[in-house]
Amino acid sequence: MPYPSGHRAEVKGKIIQSARRLFNRHGFDNVSLNQIMSGAGLTRGGFYSYFQSKSDLYAEVLGCFFTDPEWKSCWDGVEVDLASTDVGPQVVRAYLSRQHFEDVENSCPMVALPTDVTRSGKSAKRAFETVFSAMVSVLERSLIPRRLPRRTEAQAIAALCVGGMVVARAMADRTHADELRDACMSVALDLGGWENEGTVKNGTSKRLRRLGAARS
Repeated sequence: MPYPSGHRAEVKGKIIQSARRLFNRHGFDNVSLNQIMSGAGLTRGGFYSYFQSKSDLYAEVLGCFFTDPEWKSCWDGVEVDLASTDVGPQVVRAYLSRQHFEDVENSCPMVALPTDVTRSGKSAKRAFETVFSAMVSVLERSLIPRRLPRRTEAQAIAALCVGGMVVARAMADRTHADELRDACMSVALDLGGWENEGTVKNGTSKRLRRLGAARS
């Protein structure tokens, strides 16, 4: 009996989701194909019907909500409307949120996998660059023009978000990690001209308000 329409795409999605969780938690080199397929509720034998290699799968795992409309964020209470006119501050707050910080398995792969990418081949690096460029484009859409070219500011904001989360995750002291996230968020919102838009959302510490008050 043939599989129903959409079955193949659904199975492929399950494999990608399983790999994303495992790669984020353990790194590319420490995860086997058996673990990936088991996490998707499948057997290893079916892997090569969907991907040529583990590296081929890795490039697809690097997709994120900026490039993959089927990518589902599991960060409770955090939502980003990519069609919104104020998507820039939404992205900044979501990316540097407490929920994203704590949910390692469902991280944006740009946060969890940059070291793996630097050791990988051109296909993984191109995939990473594609996601980062998509993030820059999303941020650029709602930037308020200021001193620097819009793309320059958008690139700096994206780097603050990704780099800030990478460094925060590397800290042993949770207080210092939260302060760093707040500081990166404050600077990113200011750089985008969004510092006075709305309220602090997505579980962000109230320290952000105090940081803003201290600058004024």
